[in-house]
Amino acid sequence: MRDLDDYTIVIRPDDNGTFVAYVPALPGCHAWGRTPDEARAELRQVFAMIREEYDEEHRPLPADVELTVAHAR
Repeated sequence: MRDLDDYTIVIRPDDNGTFVAYVPALPGCHAWGRTPDEARAELRQVFAMIREEYDEEHRPLPADVELTVAHAR
């Protein structure tokens, strides 16, 4: 069974001073918080709900995705 630690997590600042955390491999797996740690903690709860939904539907969680970070020039 996959856990959140098996996935790439992106945490970035948002326009309103909060932080957004998400898992690119899992549609809908995103959360926000006032700090990066708070966003990650909220993401753990969201991931648990998504994993439960996949389990109930007897579907495997998707594999992680590889990300490339690039800066526009």
